[in-house]
Amino acid sequence: MKTPRAVRGSPGPRPLLLLLLLLLLLLLAGARIEGYRPVVIVHGVLDGPKQFEALSLYITKVHPGTEVSVIDLYDDLKSLKPLWAQVPGFRRAFDSIARKAPDGVHLLCFSQGGLICRALLSVTPDHNVHTFVSLSSPQAGQFGDTDYLKMFPDCIKKAVFRFCYNEMGQDLSICDYWNDPHHRARYLRSNNFLPVLNGERPHVHMKAWRDNFLRIKKLVLIGGPDDGVITPWQSSHFGFYNMDEDIVEMRNQEFYRSDTFGLKTLDARGGVSVCVHSGVKHIQWHSNYTVFSSCIQQWLT
Repeated sequence: MKTPRAVRGSPGPRPLLLLLLLLLLLLLAGARIEGYRPVVIVHGVLDGPKQFEALSLYITKVHPGTEVSVIDLYDDLKSLKPLWAQVPGFRRAFDSIARKAPDGVHLLCFSQGGLICRALLSVTPDHNVHTFVSLSSPQAGQFGDTDYLKMFPDCIKKAVFRFCYNEMGQDLSICDYWNDPHHRARYLRSNNFLPVLNGERPHVHMKAWRDNFLRIKKLVLIGGPDDGVITPWQSSHFGFYNMDEDIVEMRNQEFYRSDTFGLKTLDARGGVSVCVHSGVKHIQWHSNYTVFSSCIQQWLT
């Protein structure tokens, strides 16, 4: 009986398997594998990075390997400095992180920090922010008695404008977004931050700031009726009082209809998401896992 001979040049099972593995490795080498974009967090008034340990943990738990940076600037009482004085420092810190992220970053900003972040986006050409999450931030202003306003013990809310709308008041951050609907002319004339940021007071940088803001792909607005600090709470969604203290929703605000800083354009292209949560106090937003999982997590990819 003749012994079977192997045909020369035909690979056996083992060489064939090695060949397939080699081809797979070549395919993987040519593929672009993306991780999660870095997340930059900006704190609010009278707090700092330590308040965001839980939120940072949530992010890295659901998106392992995500670089989370909580900017350590203007913490605690230093957060009361004028906002235009704070913005350059936050911008420098942000730039040092963002320039290392070729695929862009996400910006997650709480309370007063949401206004700082919007200003940062406006004044920064060619920024690479993909998603801007505004977490319980008074984006349309503040007009109400809160724990943060106990520095005005002898005043009621309808008298605060007398302090805020002058040179001394404008050296205090909370006056930079104090929006008294009963003194609209004084607000537009004497508030040097929010009317400028909103384009409610015309200035030479309006077009450039609008273009810069519109570089973001997504704006996520988060807030709720039990906040207890942001007043009215709809300000977190760009709603605000009229002179009768009735709520005017975002799409009926003049800065939206005139599209002064790009909000209407962003909304028209599907770039605005609104999330409402009841039962959440102001200081709980960044540590509430339900808020994170339902309002934030999906956007941080």
